[in-house]
Amino acid sequence: MILDQLLPLLLAAALVLVVAGVVKRVSLWRRGRPEKVRLLRGLMAMPRRYMVDLHHVVARDKYMSNTHVATAGGFVLSLVLLVAIHLLGISNWVLNVALSAALVMMFTGAVFVYRRRRNPPSRLSKGPWMRLPKSLLMFAFSFFITTLPLSAAVSSDVGRWAISILLVVGIIWGLGGLVFSMSWGGPMKHAFAGALHLAFHRRPERFGGGRSTGLKAIDLAAPKLGVEQPADFKWNQLLGFDACVQCGKCEAVCPAFAAGQPLNPKKLIQDMVVGMAGGSDAKFCGSPHPGIAVGNAVGDAHQPIVGGLIAPETLWSCTTCRACVEECPMMIEHVDAVVDMRRFQTLEKGSTPGKGTEVLENLIFTDNPNGFNPQHRTHWAADQNLPLMKQVKSADVLFWVSDGAFDMRSQRILRAFVKILNAAGVDFAVLGDEEADSGDMARRLGDEATFQRLAKRNIATLSQYQFKTLVTTDPHAFHCLKNEYLDFYPAGEKPAFEVLHHSTFINNLVKAQRLRLNASKGSNVTYHDPCYLGRYNGEYAAPRELLASLGMTLVEMERSGFRSRCCGGGGGAPITDIPGERRIADMRMDDARQTGAELIAVGCQQCTAMLEGVVEPRPVVKDIAELVAEALTMAERQQRESSRRIEIAVEMA
Repeated sequence: MILDQLLPLLLAAALVLVVAGVVKRVSLWRRGRPEKVRLLRGLMAMPRRYMVDLHHVVARDKYMSNTHVATAGGFVLSLVLLVAIHLLGISNWVLNVALSAALVMMFTGAVFVYRRRRNPPSRLSKGPWMRLPKSLLMFAFSFFITTLPLSAAVSSDVGRWAISILLVVGIIWGLGGLVFSMSWGGPMKHAFAGALHLAFHRRPERFGGGRSTGLKAIDLAAPKLGVEQPADFKWNQLLGFDACVQCGKCEAVCPAFAAGQPLNPKKLIQDMVVGMAGGSDAKFCGSPHPGIAVGNAVGDAHQPIVGGLIAPETLWSCTTCRACVEECPMMIEHVDAVVDMRRFQTLEKGSTPGKGTEVLENLIFTDNPNGFNPQHRTHWAADQNLPLMKQVKSADVLFWVSDGAFDMRSQRILRAFVKILNAAGVDFAVLGDEEADSGDMARRLGDEATFQRLAKRNIATLSQYQFKTLVTTDPHAFHCLKNEYLDFYPAGEKPAFEVLHHSTFINNLVKAQRLRLNASKGSNVTYHDPCYLGRYNGEYAAPRELLASLGMTLVEMERSGFRSRCCGGGGGAPITDIPGERRIADMRMDDARQTGAELIAVGCQQCTAMLEGVVEPRPVVKDIAELVAEALTMAERQQRESSRRIEIAVEMA
């Protein structure tokens, strides 16, 4: 039959096209800066990362998870068997049955892909993606028919010729559509780009249940600081951008996009792909950056990104909340890319918008973002008699006060935490005016030089004293001290202390029965997860356990835990102040109002400020430390009243 003769030729031609397309894509990735990767180890780890780590994320959507397993698994298996049977001539009934089963599985998955695409959610890209299900169906159907003994079903030679021609057309359609789509920049390119991205990921620590959220340090002696053009990214970052499947899950969770600010993380990644390959975004078939029409992004690998591929406002709209990274099924690092581009704008061009320049100058000259006198860092505690590390030299706990020391609202949180420490009999001390800003704000705004200076200064200060645990009420400082300072310790050294957020520390005190708390009666509370405590550091349980210890009824917001909506206060967003249709904090407050709770518990000074900035009527906003301190006060009062009743009873007797 004509089909028997053409099939090996078609498969061979398809493989040649795949190889040619792969070579072209690899040449595009290699335009980026060099980056060492463990080639063999990465390739060996790739199957597990693909089938376990990636599917752990994909499995959050059961429909798409099962669909992807059937479609992708069936496609890969059938392609391998087709090559073995029709190209290499390895044929037996076992392989034929296996091929038929793989094609049926693929066809079943493709049917569900087709159903999803009939009425797709707005976050999904359209255009070529709408044709993909048809190519999948045609591939599976045509090759399945070729596995059947047609000569027995059709008696005439004319009939067999007609069927063979139809099958050849179907095979060319299905095979050609998938091959070109996979290796020449179409919707299926994530099938191999995504696999290689997982193998050579710039954060291999994320796999196997690990966590890696600290920004990568840069060499301040390098000829260029940050990323100006696509070729300035590391090559495996470009590979990561090319792995984007355009599912739009990042778009659906982005607070800036929801607020109508000019940022869509999916479009941002596609802008980087356009820059890598050259050309324009005229063929982009998804949602644009709000307020910016598609067709304006033009550039190539060696032209500036800002002003060509993206508007400056797009770059500075990001709150670095990491919701996009958490949701991405291809595990792309959006936030790294944003900060890399900000570094060039800040360090090389000095073009930080809004109050960014003023804040960075304050950090340089006063070591705090608001320009307060560093000697006033302990004024909030003038009546607290706090022990200073430079006097006591050692303590069990170092309380890192952070820049809440200069804010009257945050000072109430600090006082509450001090009250808790004293009530539990904790041996603690503070650095006083030796403490400098953690550098979080500087780093997120792209001023890596100021961040590194502050980090090294703080590390030198901490190394002078002996303590077991460092505790802070500020998740941003907590993240920097725990994760991002590690790059700046002397070679071979690690911090000799544990870094904890105050919610975790207080919860440990409660579990150890070192605090007596009064249980609240019938209080409904909802909890807002700070981005830098939750998504960045995985602490979701401790605050909720504390609320349970207080006897409060927790009513979760629709977006909570790892899907919590940002308050809008991270990444320097309040400083750059890019306008949108709504304020992110207002949207988060709406989430809270829908629960019917009268109280919002938080674990971040910045979140408290952002949520309390929403006009009333609204729920009361209180930090976890304030709630525990209040319960502690009530418990102490009850204990005093009980003791007094005993004394009266003794006197009367």
